[in-house]
Amino acid sequence: MKSVGALLCLEYAATVYAASGEASRPRGVGPEFAKFYKDDSTFSCISTPSITLPLSRLNDDYCDCPDGSDEPGTSACSHLSPLSLHTPVDHSSTGSNISLSLPGFYCKNKGHVPTYVPFTNVNDGICDYTLCCDGSEEWDHVGGVKCEDRCQQIGKEFRKLDEARQKSLGSAGRKRKELVVEAGRLRREVQNRLQSLGTEIEGSEMKVKQLEAELVEVERREKGKVVRSAVQKVGKMGELVGLAKQRSEELRETLERVREERDASRGRVQELEGVLMTFKEEYNPNFNDEGVKRAVRAWEEYAARDKGPEPDAAHDRDLDAITQSDKDNGLDWAEYEGEGDEESDGGVLYAFENYLPSPLRTWLDTNLRTLRTTLIDSGILADTTSSTSSTSSSTTESKAVQAAQSRLDAARSDLANHHKSLTSHKEDLDSNMGPDDIFRALKGQCIATDSGEYTYEFCFLDKTTQKPKKGGGHTNMGNFVRMETVFVDEDVDDKGKGLGKGERIAMRFEGGQHCWNGPSRSTVVVLGCAEVGEVWRIMEEEKCVYRMEVGTPAVCDLVGMGGGGSGGGGIGGRDEL
Repeated sequence: MKSVGALLCLEYAATVYAASGEASRPRGVGPEFAKFYKDDSTFSCISTPSITLPLSRLNDDYCDCPDGSDEPGTSACSHLSPLSLHTPVDHSSTGSNISLSLPGFYCKNKGHVPTYVPFTNVNDGICDYTLCCDGSEEWDHVGGVKCEDRCQQIGKEFRKLDEARQKSLGSAGRKRKELVVEAGRLRREVQNRLQSLGTEIEGSEMKVKQLEAELVEVERREKGKVVRSAVQKVGKMGELVGLAKQRSEELRETLERVREERDASRGRVQELEGVLMTFKEEYNPNFNDEGVKRAVRAWEEYAARDKGPEPDAAHDRDLDAITQSDKDNGLDWAEYEGEGDEESDGGVLYAFENYLPSPLRTWLDTNLRTLRTTLIDSGILADTTSSTSSTSSSTTESKAVQAAQSRLDAARSDLANHHKSLTSHKEDLDSNMGPDDIFRALKGQCIATDSGEYTYEFCFLDKTTQKPKKGGGHTNMGNFVRMETVFVDEDVDDKGKGLGKGERIAMRFEGGQHCWNGPSRSTVVVLGCAEVGEVWRIMEEEKCVYRMEVGTPAVCDLVGMGGGGSGGGGIGGRDEL
C-alpha cells in the first residue's frame, strides 16, 4: 500500500507540473517566484526555509507552510493574513505574525497582460475575466463551471484602449512641457518687475525728498507775504474792480454763447437751402400741383434777394481775441484788486514801492519778505498765512502751499504703492506653486462641472465656488491657502480617468462661506493626470467639508509618465494587486 501511495503522490505531482505548462513552475506560480520551486525533490517554505516538504505536498489543497507558499495554485491558504488570529503552533513556527508570501494566483493571460488574482478567487465557481481572462483560476471546474479563454478578445480591446490612453498621455506630457515653459516665462516677468521696482522706488524716494524740500521753501516764501485778513473789508476801488471783473466775465460768456448759436443757425440755414435747391432742380414742372409751384417760386424769390455779407474770417478772429481771458489780453485783475485799501490795513507802507526804480524795488521786496519771515519764526510777529504743518491741508493755506502739498502727497502715495507691489511680488516668488513652478501658468484659470442642482468651479491657486443652476448667490467653498501631498487609492476607469494609487499633489482651500450651524466651508482638491483640465468627482466628506478630484496635464510625468500607482494618477494607470 505504501508503494501504491507513493506512486499516486508522484503521479499527482507530475500532473501538477504538467498542468502548469512548465516543469519548473507549479500551477499559480509567477515567473518572479520560480526560483523557489526549482528543486526536483523537495520544497522549502519561502519565508521559513527550515520547513521542507516533498513535492507531492505542493498544491495538494492543504496549507503546510506558514506563509502559504506550498499552495500557489489553490485557495487552501487564502485565510492567512497578518490581521488574522493564529494558533500557538503558528507563532512557534514563524516567530511573528503570519502573512502570504505570494501576491496571489498567477494567470498567464496569453494575449493580454499577466496578473495575480486573490487566492480566495481560485476555484470559487466564478469566471473572473477582469483579472484572469484565460480562466485558469477555475482549473478544478467547481460546480461544472468551465471558463473559456477570452484573452485574445479582451487583450485586443485593452490594447485599443491602451493605445488611446498612451496617445492621450503623450499629448498631456507635451502640454505639461508647454505649461513649464509658460511658468518659467511668467516667473522671469516677476523677477524683471522686481528689478524695475527697485529702480522706481529709488527714484520715488528722491522725488519725495525734493518735494519735501520744495514744500518747506514754499511755506517759508509764503510767510513773507503780507496777507489780507479773510474778514477784512474791501475798499471802494476793490469793490469796483470786483464788479468790473464779474461784468467782463459775464459779457465774454454771453458772447461765446451767442457765437455758438449763430454758427448753429448758419448750419441749419445752409442745410435747408440745400434741400430747397435740390427740390427745385428735381421737381416735375408738368405736375399740376399749385402748392409745389408756389414753393418753387418762393424759393426763387428768396434766392434772388441779397442775403447780406458772407461770413468774415477776420471778424471771427476778432471774436476769438475778444473771448480770450482778460489776462491773455493784458488785463490782470489781481493787480487792481484791493487798490485803495492801503489805509485800512497798513498797506500804504508798501505803496511807495511803485515809485521806486525796478532794481531797488526788487531789493526792498526781498529784504522785507526775509525780515517778515524772521520775525514770524522768532515769534515776534503773528503768522497770518497758512498753517506751518506740512502734513495737513487747511482752507487758510495759500494756493502755492496747497499745490506743493498736493504734489508731495501724490509722490508719497506712489512710493507706498511701489513698496506694496514689491512686497507682493516677493511673496509671489517665494510661494509654492508646485513642481517646476508649473501652477504659475494656471493661476486663476477655472474648471467647472455640473453636479445635481449646482455647478462647482475650481480655480487654480484662487478659490472654489458652488453656483445654483436655478439662480441665486454663489457660495464660496474656500480660498487657496497651501499646496500639500495626499495618499490615494482610487480606481481608474477604462478611459484613464481617476487618481489611481500613490501620492498625489493637492490644493487646500479654507475660510469659505460659513455653514449654518456648522464650520466655514473648505475644500481639498486632489490632482490627477489628464490630457485636459476637468473635474472628475466632487463629494462632501463631512458637513461643509468638500473633496474634489480634478484632472490636469500639469501633474503628468511627475514620477515618470503614468498614472495609477507610479505617476500623476489618471491616464494609463493600473494598480498592482
